Amino acid sequence: MAASMENMNHLMKRKTELEAEIKALNDVLESQQGIGMKEPLVDKEGFPRSDIDIYSVRHARHQVICLQNDHKSLMAEIEEELYKIHAEARKEKGEVMENNEDDECIQAQALAERLSPFAEVDRVDEGSPASEAGLKVGDAIVQFGSITASKFQSLQNIASVVQHSKDNPLKVIVRRNMKDTPLSLTPKTWSGRGLLG
Repeated sequence: MAASMENMNHLMKRKTELEAEIKALNDVLESQQGIGMKEPLVDKEGFPRSDIDIYSVRHARHQVICLQNDHKSLMAEIEEELYKIHAEARKEKGEVMENNEDDECIQAQALAERLSPFAEVDRVDEGSPASEAGLKVGDAIVQFGSITASKFQSLQNIASVVQHSKDNPLKVIVRRNMKDTPLSLTPKTWSGRGLLG
């Protein structure tokens, strides 16, 4: 168990380092007239833009793509390590963990849930409760009220939470640019369809 936890700590440290590198590269892109990963590098006439350092932007974009791929495979490794930790804990106990007896397992379980988004935002209507809460298209939902990946079965789960939480703030955690961001979303009637938009 100790070896697995040590390996997990090493993987988590690497994850933090990767995310810091990606953030630094995103800052480089931001410093170039707020250019992102997809904006064109040529002007309307097809000439290279003179207001940005094209080499820096291309280099940063390339690095971000490479690091995102590394991050993806690292997340898969972390998930695999979590399964091992769980298996070892069950083996040591000789039974499935009950009554939250093993703190390391609880932390690993919480981490597993934290690592697993279960839905992605594909639309946010302007002026809607979702828009006011700060939700953006492409956000990966990690927690929606009481729902996490382990409890999510279908979008009906979310609809049910929304109905029961009308006019009451819900805790929503989204993963954006590899970072988990907590938001407060209050489902309510507005000028558009539904309670979220």
